Amino acid sequence: MTLSMANYVAVLFLLLSTQCFLSAHCRHFPSNQGAIGDVFDVLNYGAAGDGHTDDTQAFKDAWKATCKSSSSSPTMHVPHDKSFKLQPLTFSGEICKSNSITFQIDGHLVAPRDPHAWNTCGGSKCRQWIQFKKFGGLFIRGVGSINGQGSNWWKLSCKHDKIGLVVANSNNVHIDDLTFEDSPQMHIAFERSTNIEATNLTIMAPGNSPNTDGIHIQHSSNVSIAHSIISTGDDCVSIGDGSSHLNITNIFCGPGHGISIGSLGMKGRNEKVEFVHVNNVSFTETQNGVRIKTWQGGKGYARHIVFENIIFQGSYNPIVIDQYYCPHKHCKNKTLAVKISDVTYNHILGTSNGETAVAFSCSTSTPCKNIIMKDIHLGHVKHEKKTSSYCSNVRGTADPGVFPKVSCLQVDENV
Repeated sequence: MTLSMANYVAVLFLLLSTQCFLSAHCRHFPSNQGAIGDVFDVLNYGAAGDGHTDDTQAFKDAWKATCKSSSSSPTMHVPHDKSFKLQPLTFSGEICKSNSITFQIDGHLVAPRDPHAWNTCGGSKCRQWIQFKKFGGLFIRGVGSINGQGSNWWKLSCKHDKIGLVVANSNNVHIDDLTFEDSPQMHIAFERSTNIEATNLTIMAPGNSPNTDGIHIQHSSNVSIAHSIISTGDDCVSIGDGSSHLNITNIFCGPGHGISIGSLGMKGRNEKVEFVHVNNVSFTETQNGVRIKTWQGGKGYARHIVFENIIFQGSYNPIVIDQYYCPHKHCKNKTLAVKISDVTYNHILGTSNGETAVAFSCSTSTPCKNIIMKDIHLGHVKHEKKTSSYCSNVRGTADPGVFPKVSCLQVDENV
């Protein structure tokens, strides 16, 4: 078959265009020309993906095109087998055309290793590394990783407040299948958001890394965290003020400080948490297990909370309620206290690495009320030793088989 000159030119132009598209020298595109269908690959917007070059601008450009897309479900893609170094970065969904955007992370995102190399945010210090805010429908997923390279930050201890990834002021957000590593402090935070699902996540940092909570929830409701492995230097999951209707299930926690509600009521604040369900969790060698902690002088409440189907393997403080929380050497005694009520512990088994397996330290003026314990057996990790409980100012019931016995709870003979 012979080609006319016009056809020959057309074919040659197509081949050259394809070759240019695949070449690293032709990756800067205006508008949506870097997209293939509904997918906006960061490589097509100038990202190097070598782990050393600053790829922040390429991510901004790819996001701008994704956000402007008229597709009903556009995808911004971070390809596998490449590492992308990013400065602090915010993705806003406020003016995006779609309410179903996917941020597909199959490669590796890395923060600057040196704390002094972090850029500022609008002239002030950045509170977080990566932020997603003001979304009405977002999927953050993939087989990649998000590495905060926080080891140099940890040496600064509490002199900073840097969160790895924040979802803020959003609704209908799903985070699936990703790995989070070595955040400067908290790995993930959900703030002022609703209808959040986090599933099949792996969150890792050394057990001695300070303040590296796995997931923190604040001023958020209808949050589900499931089928995840969390091994950090602080709480696997921490729950702060304004949180309600939380479902935390099928979690492996350890090392770390367990799952904590609070601390609540610091500096006399009125803070509230309610309707929390923690189910099917395994704690291995954690500093604490399931814990509720509040400051003296606070107001508000923590109520309607269920901890059930839990296994402990050598955790130091498996069950804790502490209305006298004070991480400092000295705290003034105060009369007011955050009210704690309607807390159920059901089917909790395993071993404690400390003598006191159950510690309920409640306020004289505001006792803990309607605390219910069923089917509890917590022995000592060293079989020759026995566990005990501490119980003060608590009202509630325990079934006859609860071990160790909790003296201030009334025995429920009907169980």
